[in-house]
Amino acid sequence: MSSAKVKKVVLAYSGGLDTSVILKWLQEVYDCEVVTFTADIGQGEEVESARTKAKAMGVKEIFIDDLREEFARDFVFPMFRANAIYEGEYLLGTSIARPLIAKRQIEIANQTGADAVSHGATGKGNDQVRFELGFYALKPDIHVIAPWREWDLTSRQKLLDYADKHGIAVEMKRGKKSPYSMDANLLHISYEGDLLEDPWSEPEESMWRWSVSPEEAPDSPTYIELTYEKGDIVAIDGQPMSPASVMEHLNMLGGANGIGRADIVENRYVGMKSRGCYETPAGTIMLKGHRAIESLTLDREAAHLKDELMPRYASLIYNGYWWSPERKLLQQMIDASQASVNGKVRLKLYKGNVVVVGRQSDSDSLFDPEIATFEDDAGAYNQADAGGFIKLNALRMRIAGKLRSRKR
Repeated sequence: MSSAKVKKVVLAYSGGLDTSVILKWLQEVYDCEVVTFTADIGQGEEVESARTKAKAMGVKEIFIDDLREEFARDFVFPMFRANAIYEGEYLLGTSIARPLIAKRQIEIANQTGADAVSHGATGKGNDQVRFELGFYALKPDIHVIAPWREWDLTSRQKLLDYADKHGIAVEMKRGKKSPYSMDANLLHISYEGDLLEDPWSEPEESMWRWSVSPEEAPDSPTYIELTYEKGDIVAIDGQPMSPASVMEHLNMLGGANGIGRADIVENRYVGMKSRGCYETPAGTIMLKGHRAIESLTLDREAAHLKDELMPRYASLIYNGYWWSPERKLLQQMIDASQASVNGKVRLKLYKGNVVVVGRQSDSDSLFDPEIATFEDDAGAYNQADAGGFIKLNALRMRIAGKLRSRKR
């Protein structure tokens, strides 16, 4: 489809530098009607300002949707049932938001009769893949416009110059210097660019927004109790909470105790290595708590199987395959494993650390103190049985050992 054939496009619009430039560029280059869609997924900023900016640029159909509960309930919580973490460090904060944005964007395209969608992801990053895999999975014939793969505005400075030329307001502009590229939602805030492009440079303390440094965190620990039902947190300190409220509360507690900072060099799906910094207070606490309650309630082999499959599941999310058949299949297995993951976990938050100090499940605990005790178990466990168990498991190694002896 050529640009002349595009009549209406739905743009994922944050109101920031990139997407504001894209909005104007679409109007100029494609000469089409632009519908803007702004998602409130807990980024902590006023999203209504996007409406004012879009109106000022002549947009007639403006969608601003509060998706915080859907994001937490249908995307973040299912991911944490899997204990998903990419390359051992990244809690997938940006990755897991993209399928929801793509889903709502396609819904708006269907609602408004748009024949195209557009996003602000660059041609170097993962987000272009995540958005577009979602678009095509949900509406196979949709036309996708990716400005970063078409225009000659190849740097953030060129974007700033374009914005100045067209009278587009830009917040957080530091003189002539480009700001960090940031992405925020209920799960995290990320930072890329500027001095972070040198992997040897330590992030400046002023960059961090959600957390105090561990050195400046309180000298007294904060204790919290998480209540789980089927693998999901449903209450904190006995107070029932919705999924989004759980995350908001844990972000506040975690940030105040210096929890959730990460400085990572990760492998992007497109092939390059990238350095980014992240603050994920709620996610860091959620991962620790969930593994603690599973340690008590989940069968050993089921837990080990989940751990074996988790890297594949995390990669699917990181690479944009949330809507794929294989991710959905894995999710069914993961969700089935959570039927018995019920109980409470007590955590201590202290100077950047999350420490498990208690776990309890009245209905589903597989921990039997009568068997596990170092004291007299009153016959609950026959220690003599271990001898045969060990000999059977050693049989193949004993056979191999005898063979080596004969060859000497």
